[in-house]
Amino acid sequence: MPVRLVRLSLADSAALTWSDVTDWLLGPGVKILLVIVIAVALKWMVNRLVRGLSKAAIDSRLTRFVAVGASGASGASGQHAQEDPQAYVERHAHRVRTTSTMVRSALTILIGAIAVVTVLDILGIPLGPLIASAGIGGVALGIGAQSLVKDYLSGVVMIMEDQYGVGDVVEAGLATGPSVVGTVEDVSLRVTRIRDANGVAWYVPNGQFVRVGNTTQGWSVAIVDTPIAYTENTETALSVIRGAVDALDHDPAWSDKLIEAPQVIGIESVGGATLTIRTTCKCLPQQNFPVQRELRERIKIALDKAGIEGPPPMPFGRP
Repeated sequence: MPVRLVRLSLADSAALTWSDVTDWLLGPGVKILLVIVIAVALKWMVNRLVRGLSKAAIDSRLTRFVAVGASGASGASGQHAQEDPQAYVERHAHRVRTTSTMVRSALTILIGAIAVVTVLDILGIPLGPLIASAGIGGVALGIGAQSLVKDYLSGVVMIMEDQYGVGDVVEAGLATGPSVVGTVEDVSLRVTRIRDANGVAWYVPNGQFVRVGNTTQGWSVAIVDTPIAYTENTETALSVIRGAVDALDHDPAWSDKLIEAPQVIGIESVGGATLTIRTTCKCLPQQNFPVQRELRERIKIALDKAGIEGPPPMPFGRP
């Protein structure tokens, strides 16, 4: 009966009786309707399950950070050990939502494909030629869209490995063209949007990334080189600089930006009439530049009060 209805020609349509239609509706028609209902219900259940698991994963991470914050311990590990807890939870939530969307899309396509094949089988349509045609079309599409497939696969890997997230400041080395330095504004499976210092939005396909330098994850380091005159007393200068950096470490306005106390490493270089003293400080991500500026100002004021002079000016005309 299903084959007859599918292959029915216009000339034979007059011979179609209400009894034939009723038999088809009560037979294959009911089966097709049942397949569609099951597919829709299964899609709804899968989407609900994935959303529930995603929400549970986000809530559990948030609960963990709240508990850890109350105990005063570090809530993350590895490259995120020193990140702000709220920022880390937001990164985790974004990664979970993106992965959830990817999983739901894949399962929806799978359920839809199974439902279509089942309906075609009920209708009595031969699946062999269709599968062969689909295979040939898939190969042709894969060859023509291999760069697109590469972009999506690279996006999946980047999201799963958490190489960067929205709000991170990155330097992206591209396969073609110069590197892009800026703030990540959006991350999708195919493309990443980066805003550079000039306000230009760069849309970079994920498959174009060769390397990514992330200045936001984990921690940063402030490095300050202070030049003084070669004739100055080294121990006195080191003592004055240590006093300045210790004051910064105990300043409540700055101590929360520091991971470790600033360290006066010592004399970094000696050249001509100049001694260069290096100071370093491990800071929260993106706080190294403000800390560097504050250290320079405090060290300059402390050296002036101690009467320690900087290197003499270079003579005019000297190369």
